[in-house]
Amino acid sequence: MDVGAWLRGLGLGQYQSTFRENEIESDVLSELTESDLEKLGLPLGPRKRILKAIANLDGAERPAGATSLARPSRQDTAERRQLTVMFCDLAGSTALSARLDPEDMRQVIRAYQDACSGVIARYDGFVAKFMGDGILAYFGFPHAHEDDAERAVRAGLEIASLVGALQTRAKATLQVRIGIATGLVVVGDLVGRGAAQEQAVVGDTPNLAARLQALAEPDSVVVAAATRRLIGDRFRLRDLGRHAVKGLAEPVEAWIAEGVASGESRFEAAHSGRPSGLVGREAESALLRERQRRAWHGAGQIALISGEAGIGKTRLQYQCSPFHRDSALHPFVQQLERAAQIAPSESPECKLDKLEAILKLATARTQEISPLIASLLSIPLGSRYPPLTMAPAQQRRLTLSALLDQIEGLARRQPVLMLFEDAHWADATSLELLNLAVERVRRLPVLLLITFRPEFDAPWKGLPEVATVALGRLDHRQAELMVERVTGRRQLPAEVMTQIVAKTDGVPLFVEELTKNVLESGLLIEDGEHYRLAGPLPPLAIPSTLQDSLMARLDRLETAKEIAQIGAAIGREFSYPLLNAVVGRDEASLQAALAQLVDAELLFPAGAPPDMRYIFKHALVQDTAYESLLKCRRQLLLEELFPALAEAEPEVMAHHFSRAGLADQACLYYERAGDRAAARSAYAEAVAHFDAALAETHRLPAGDDRNRRELALRFKYAPAILIFKGTQSPEAEQVYQRAYAIAETLDDEHGLFKARWGLWFSANFRRS
Repeated sequence: MDVGAWLRGLGLGQYQSTFRENEIESDVLSELTESDLEKLGLPLGPRKRILKAIANLDGAERPAGATSLARPSRQDTAERRQLTVMFCDLAGSTALSARLDPEDMRQVIRAYQDACSGVIARYDGFVAKFMGDGILAYFGFPHAHEDDAERAVRAGLEIASLVGALQTRAKATLQVRIGIATGLVVVGDLVGRGAAQEQAVVGDTPNLAARLQALAEPDSVVVAAATRRLIGDRFRLRDLGRHAVKGLAEPVEAWIAEGVASGESRFEAAHSGRPSGLVGREAESALLRERQRRAWHGAGQIALISGEAGIGKTRLQYQCSPFHRDSALHPFVQQLERAAQIAPSESPECKLDKLEAILKLATARTQEISPLIASLLSIPLGSRYPPLTMAPAQQRRLTLSALLDQIEGLARRQPVLMLFEDAHWADATSLELLNLAVERVRRLPVLLLITFRPEFDAPWKGLPEVATVALGRLDHRQAELMVERVTGRRQLPAEVMTQIVAKTDGVPLFVEELTKNVLESGLLIEDGEHYRLAGPLPPLAIPSTLQDSLMARLDRLETAKEIAQIGAAIGREFSYPLLNAVVGRDEASLQAALAQLVDAELLFPAGAPPDMRYIFKHALVQDTAYESLLKCRRQLLLEELFPALAEAEPEVMAHHFSRAGLADQACLYYERAGDRAAARSAYAEAVAHFDAALAETHRLPAGDDRNRRELALRFKYAPAILIFKGTQSPEAEQVYQRAYAIAETLDDEHGLFKARWGLWFSANFRRS
């Protein structure tokens, strides 16, 4: 293995000379410790990245006798997952090679590769392969993030800018072409040996990224339609129209990313359409209105709004960013640039004019404050102000004071609503300034709203002026109301609404995205004020807009992820004894993995040992874990699970058969599950299982066999309804009416008698 290429792939090409000078080759990589790397003078971040990469090296790359830290049979760890792929190519490299000495060309290629891999690593991408002047990179593997498509486009734009500024022996400006595409792939198989080894991806996505790169002009980033949907309005995009590309049957849509958009917030950029509005937040809204009333009367108030991702915090403007955790005061810089309407392309004089105008709204000390804020915004002072010559610590202190004075000055003129979003991503200096602001606004007519995820430990809890708002999930009716808003009040078929509500678990983002996905899927046909199904309803697919976020939750679990996948193959709920029988791990490691899943709030435990049961918190997380398994792996798991599940949990087997499109077996096992539930007097469950079995009969070929099967099920379904919903339930009468019609079709005298008796029984009780 080429250690230099390996380091460049990690975005650490600057340490090649350190490894070379200390004679560190591939045969000793596996022996390196953190202490060794520290002695080489490597900072903490690179040390951790290198040690993690060493742990993932395949055994084939280790010297004989070395202990592999990777899991056995890496070839079996391939997964199905959504991936954003970047293909980067050095423009004009052929002409450059003809003009330069080979050694000079080598230096150019190295500088180009180091620059690109460094940027890719900063956005947590993965360099899969160097191909001369081409670079293949993945965003979303080996670890997914909720914004992988955005990371890829940001990295592409930064690469285009950085490569153009490289000083090399080419003595000419270098240019790149970049293509980016997103789609479902199988990724994780190791192929090749030595320096040619790569984590292979199978699917159309890498090919599409390469084709889009060929469409790109020098120094441009071209994105595919799927990537375009995921990035929303976060970037300035120019439509390139549709293009026929080699290897694809249909023309593809493409856009050029021209830069980062100056949107008002992360939420607005991601949701460029009409927002669905707040649903089910009446109590929280009332609390905030009361806090606003107090603030407007001069008693400053702070509200801490917490909730998991997707629960609805980012509608509330200081916007923190996951890409700027190390950029001091980033949210304050962004807010000032937005408020002053400063554009990157404007001259320094124009930027200073706009900055002074916005500062005058809050202070009379514009001449004193403007140089400090201009420096923060990286605006050259020119001849308008003398250079800042104070010590860095003094400049920092005065800048923080100026920003606080700006907030106070505005509040002295009129009440101020101050929004600080996603505090869990804030840089250290912004949090320091926010601490000072909390103290300052308590004496001003200011309502300060701070949003964050539960993992953030807000230090302001307990202060008398601070209210804490924990956003929970929507209930069923609220989720249905949100669906109706997304559909424009057009009514969905009942079974579609039921599946949306069940899968989204009351998380507003999940409700919104899954509903949009259904509307765009072709499953529904508009029919006046309603939608109707175009055919049988399959299990609803995970929206592409949620796949990265859901996969990121699983990727963070590392070793426990496999347990989540196996549990997902069993079902939304699974028992410890059954899981233990399939996993084949020792008790201690299995319990540790389950504890990790519970701590991450992906699973809820129920019951007591030894019959513990675990439930996935979100159905979509279970779906994601299950869908990430290769189909062959799912089949093996089902074969291992079959005997136990067929006897103990037939409804789980029915679920798997249904997802596999095997309606005959699915119907059989749902019927068995209904029989078992009825025998235990669990009639709510029996009704649900028989209902599912009837839904599967509609997917069977039409004919007498299907009719006989449906008739038998309806004679089990109706009594369960009568017991569960009461003898006056109209649903039972409807079931018997359908049974009578089927019996007539079959000319089944016994069936006609049972249906007539059921109708007589229902009618008599409904009249009484």
